[in-house]
This record gives sequence, C-alpha cells and structure tokens, in this order.
Amino acid sequence: MSHSISRGALWLEKLAPNATRLAGLCPSVQAADGELNGEAVRFITVVPDAHNHYPRAAQGEVGLLEGWTLAKVVSETIALDADSAVKRPIVAIIDVPSQAYGRREEAFGIHQALAGAAAAYANARLAGHPVIGLIVGKAMSGAFLAHGYQANRLIAFNDKGVLIHAMGKESAARITLRTVEALEKLAATIPPMAYDIDNYATLGLLANLLDISNPDAPTDNDLAQVHSTLQQAIHDARQDRTLKNRLGADNRHSSLLVRERMKASW
Repeated sequence: MSHSISRGALWLEKLAPNATRLAGLCPSVQAADGELNGEAVRFITVVPDAHNHYPRAAQGEVGLLEGWTLAKVVSETIALDADSAVKRPIVAIIDVPSQAYGRREEAFGIHQALAGAAAAYANARLAGHPVIGLIVGKAMSGAFLAHGYQANRLIAFNDKGVLIHAMGKESAARITLRTVEALEKLAATIPPMAYDIDNYATLGLLANLLDISNPDAPTDNDLAQVHSTLQQAIHDARQDRTLKNRLGADNRHSSLLVRERMKASW
C-alpha cells in the first residue's frame, strides 16, 4: 500500500472529510458523522493501533477493546435515534485482517466482545437503520462477523487487496493438513474456499462490486461512484430489513433450499 494509513482510515476521511471523530473511543475504533446527499450518516471503521493495550490487536485486528467499542458506538446510535421516524444510516468501512488471537483475549471473553458488536449491528438493522458494509480491504474471520457482516447491503471494491474469508491462508492450510499452495489450487475449483473478491461475488453476498481506479488514492470519479452506490444501498435497505437479498446467486442455491425445507418442516 502506498499510504502510511490503513484503507479504513483513508476511506473514513474521504467519506467524512474533516469530520470530528467521536470522543471517548479506543484509538483503534474511529467513528465520524458525515452526510450523503444531505442526509446525516454515521461512519465507523477499525484501524491499526501500534500502542494497543492488547498487542494481538495492534495491526487492525478486532479484539476485546474493538468489539466492545463497536457495540458501544452502534448501540448509542440506536439510542440517539430511538424517537426519530427516520433512522440515520450507519456505514461500516471494513478493512480488518483478523480477530485478535491470544490467550488473554480468549480468557477475557473475546467471543462475547465480538458477539456484542455483531448483535449491535443486527439490532440497528432491525430497528430501521440502513446498515451498509463497505469493504475496502480485508474482511477476515471473526473480525468481519463483528464489523460489517450484519449489514443490510455489502459493497466491495474489485481489487486484489480486497480479501474475504473465514480464516487466513496459513491457518486454513494447517487446519486442512495442506500446504498453502495446495489450498490455493483447491480454492480455484471451490468458490467458498477462495479468498479473492471475484469468487466471493459468486456467493451472492455482495450488493455491488465496484471498479475503483486506485483504492489507496481515489479520484473524484471514484468518490462519486462510491457516494452514489452508498446512496442507492441506503435506499434499498430502507425497503427491506432482512438479509434475503443474499440468497439469489447460483452458488447459494443449497442455502435457499435448506431454508425452504426448514420452513416447510416447521
């Protein structure tokens, strides 16, 4: 990457230029109130913090502090808009390499912290907040589940720096008793095993895949495309609070079939 800051931090600044960051948060979670098409929008991202109290979360991973802070920001947004007829959109800017792996994280309940964040995003969506996930970099493992996966709509950049998976390659290779090279060959034939955004798009989880000229140095045209796509996603999210839009792709046929049979049996 040609920039000294993460893509998450870069795109927060691009989408909410000069906006004051919300106070009282841990340094690795940044949030700002901006606007799109004249409408107030809350933008949230996770960024690296070299001085993180938990070293395993120093490179932008989502750990204890990040999970609880995300839950705090989103839950406070819900509370602030509780009496508003029109709920403000929440845009999760996503560039997270992993959840934070460590003995302290496990001992102190990282599963609860990340579940709290995921639940807050789900509560926001169900309360009527259009929740949009903008994937500008990595969206890996539990970090993605906690930050963005509960969005009404997911938008990703069509870029080799955008990777989405449940597990890093090295870890997946160990778990499956394969080399990384063998894992990559397997992924080439099984889309859910792949890491690249092209294969992920075939799973039907993305609402949009955007061709951005340079995600690390976006042009005015790039910004205009992202703005218009976010506005359309917000409009669409207000029409449907469910995640049914993710089940239309050919590679989700089995998921749809399972749901139909479960519904019939109940």
